[in-house]
This record gives sequence, structure tokens and C-alpha cells, in this order.
Amino acid sequence: MILCAGDSERFPFAVPIGVGMVRSAINLTRAVLMSPPEFLLFVGTAGSYGRKEIFEIVESKTAANVEQSLLIGSAYTPIENVISAAEDVSRETIVNSSNYITTDEGMAERFLAKRLELENMEFFSVMAVAKEFDIPAGGVFCVTNYCNKKAHEDFIRNQSKAMDLLEEYLQKKGVLGKG
Repeated sequence: MILCAGDSERFPFAVPIGVGMVRSAINLTRAVLMSPPEFLLFVGTAGSYGRKEIFEIVESKTAANVEQSLLIGSAYTPIENVISAAEDVSRETIVNSSNYITTDEGMAERFLAKRLELENMEFFSVMAVAKEFDIPAGGVFCVTNYCNKKAHEDFIRNQSKAMDLLEEYLQKKGVLGKG
């Protein structure tokens, strides 16, 4: 089952599950209960904390839910905040999820220091649902912006091209038909 966030980020070949961690978790759980898939593939855009370039395509099987408050030492979590379906997590690009977009370059550097590379609002939910139902899963992302003060402006400007690049990538990889 190929998934996308929805709203402004829809693909004709993907099931939209909702924007953000809560809507995506609820809607994906409903879809999985109705028709359990063999594999979940999330396709979407992502912001880069600095190392990945604009329009770079990245595959990942590892998601995190690390909030800025954890990085500055004003919070902790008693629950699992990294989920991976990868055999070798040390080689993975870790995609961080939050319902908030990072616009502070200093915070982006702190995320990088924790080995987090990208930011996507839904991926942690996808990986959590996949783990709960024992479904193999992964994601393919195209970078639209850096996590800085221009994050939203750059995302808006680059989203359409990123979505086209994702579709082309999936066609080249044989995930989709040749159109």
C-alpha cells in the first residue's frame, strides 16, 4: 500500500492518510484494519536539517519523534521515540516527525548532532502503525527545504517539483508502472 499525507500533497497512486501525526495514525490504522497490506510505503516531502540537499531523494526505514524540548533539556519521554524496520540502523537516514516545522537553524544543528537528518510530519506515525500490525514499511522522501526561517516559503516553492521527482523516482525503481 502506497501512502501520502494528502491535502496539498496527493499522488494519484497513493492513499492519503492525513497531515500530521495524529490524523495519519488514525486514518492509517483504519485502512490497515479494513484491508491489511503486505507492505506500507510512505511517499512525501521532507525538510532537511542541513546535510541533505534540496530535491535529493532519500529512502528510509527509520523514524523518530524527537521534539525540540528534548534537545534543550526541558523534557523527557518514557516512550519509544525511534522506530526502525532497517536491518542496520547505523546506515539509515533517520526521519524525524513532529506536528511542528523547525525554523531555527540552531535547532536543526542539534537534530543533526543526534543523527536525525530529515523532518516529515507523518513518517513516525506510519512506522508506529506498521510496527503495531507487524507490517514491513519504509518511506521515500524528496527534500523541499532546509529547516530555517525560509522553510515554509521554500517548501511552497519546491513542493510541486519534488512531487514530480518522487513519481519519476518510483517509476524508475519499478514501484509504479511507466505511466
